[in-house]
Amino acid sequence: MPLSDTIFSPRKSALLRRFSALLEPKDDRQLAALARESAATTRRHFGKTIRLFAPLYLSNECINNCAYCGFSRDNAILRVTLEIASVVAEARHLAAEGFRNILLVAGEHPKFVSNGYLADCVRALVAEIPSLALEVAPMETPDYAALVAAGAEGLIVYQETYDREVYAEMHTAGPKKDFDWRLACPERAYAGGFRRIGIGALFGLAEWRAEAVALAAHLEHLLRVCWRAQFTVSVPRLRPCAGEFAPRHPLEDRDFIQLICALRLCFPQVGIVLSTREPAALRDALLPLGITMMSAGSHTEPGGYTGQGRADLHRTVRGKALAPADSDAGAGATGQFEIADERSAAEIATLLHTRGFEAVWKDWDRAILAT
Repeated sequence: MPLSDTIFSPRKSALLRRFSALLEPKDDRQLAALARESAATTRRHFGKTIRLFAPLYLSNECINNCAYCGFSRDNAILRVTLEIASVVAEARHLAAEGFRNILLVAGEHPKFVSNGYLADCVRALVAEIPSLALEVAPMETPDYAALVAAGAEGLIVYQETYDREVYAEMHTAGPKKDFDWRLACPERAYAGGFRRIGIGALFGLAEWRAEAVALAAHLEHLLRVCWRAQFTVSVPRLRPCAGEFAPRHPLEDRDFIQLICALRLCFPQVGIVLSTREPAALRDALLPLGITMMSAGSHTEPGGYTGQGRADLHRTVRGKALAPADSDAGAGATGQFEIADERSAAEIATLLHTRGFEAVWKDWDRAILAT
């Protein structure tokens, strides 16, 4: 049976029926009870630990047109692809802040992010950063195997939306138009040897409950067929970005909390990721309810931490590279989206400590596999 038929089958498992029921509208008393149960389940499986990570953007070049993304090809933004030395400088800055878990992020562009560039970035960092994950364009299994051999251990890929019609409307040009190719990406990554895999949907594109059920169905399938990997799930909400796309189906805070609790209760051993897309007050409130992994002090532009790459900036207009204008003097590369929680890594670590949580900077080292 094709993967899409499995995920979108009208015959739901008992787990998915329970998940759907947990997403039904709840009054304040019911939601409070759900939150208490979710918090207790999280403590039982994860204790009071929060794994911290930071994204490191390598390139904002992209050949895809995605209506909701600041990196979309037709957005006239300042772009750059960092040289390897600049990537190392950015990573060392993050390491000095305490991070030992870094997510390397890049747009999709065969001219800039190709010919072994990603593997070279991984090899340049692996001796200093124990845990390296990637959020990049989908690849074939042998390409993933090469990245694992270079030292990467995790891959993140969001379907963006599981609504096929909305997906076609949002992705109008570029390889990302292929819904099924992206849907099968986590299984190719697993076959390539990745030990950590993260999936998610970008909430705000389609009706949130239907989106959440499809995401849960995908996760249930992956847990069954890719059982040797550790999985995380993320439910990012749209943020302002270049192009000024407005969410069509906003996921309100109350529903967002309910969704996280439902995921925790139905997938008790799966990590749930919370990014700096969310405002500080909400992130603080969500801490006890199911979150196990957080970003902190994030930048969404290449060179955002140290100012690397500014000498190589150019502006693109409908995919054509132009020299920066005089008005661009002193500017850096354009970010993918605006973050909401601007607190530093140290501030987040202090917050966790005062709330009785342990900030986990490192939970993996390649020496574990040494004989």
